[in-house]
Amino acid sequence: MARIVVLGGTGYAGRHIVSEAVSRGHGMIALSRSEPKDPVAGAAYLQGSALDLDSLAPAFEGADAVVSALSPRGDMENSVLEALGNLASRLTGTETRLGVIGGAGGSLVAPGGPRLFDQNFPEEYKHEAQVGIDSLALLEDTDAGLDWFFVHPAEVFGPWAEGERTGHYRDGGDVLVRDDEGKSYISGADFAVAVVDEIEQGNHHRERFTVGY
Repeated sequence: MARIVVLGGTGYAGRHIVSEAVSRGHGMIALSRSEPKDPVAGAAYLQGSALDLDSLAPAFEGADAVVSALSPRGDMENSVLEALGNLASRLTGTETRLGVIGGAGGSLVAPGGPRLFDQNFPEEYKHEAQVGIDSLALLEDTDAGLDWFFVHPAEVFGPWAEGERTGHYRDGGDVLVRDDEGKSYISGADFAVAVVDEIEQGNHHRERFTVGY
């Protein structure tokens, strides 16, 4: 059983990861700025700011993995990179893996590129996508003593397209995963399956991967 910490554990991706990890018997701590409206039974919750990691330090002790599911929205709109940088520094040289949830925008649409972000990407989502792209660049520039992985969801991913848990997904490497009809989609539950699988199996070290059906 692993000890897993999720920053942004009450958000869309974060809550699904918390739920999946608990269902597999892992020790789960969800960190968030506010109390959960719909807590997952079996998970521990801790309130605090990702910008003040010292106050959250006890949660990280003995963690096998820390997952950042922070979104650049609200008062974190321009602060996710600062929080991630501080988190990366804290975990460098430890045995704790760092997982980061990004967006689909940084995925390649074909081997070698270009990125989805460069293909008439919707203006209203560009800020969030850019934060994801910059987060990956930050990780790639870290010291080799940090064991990280970065996960891109499919193009259609969110509470507006919830879907169901099937337990299946495909890993596309750095290329956006599309089905035979060209659709790129993953349910929140199956995205969480992929993240927890990575924590358990350790298939990606200091690299990113895409997830979809």
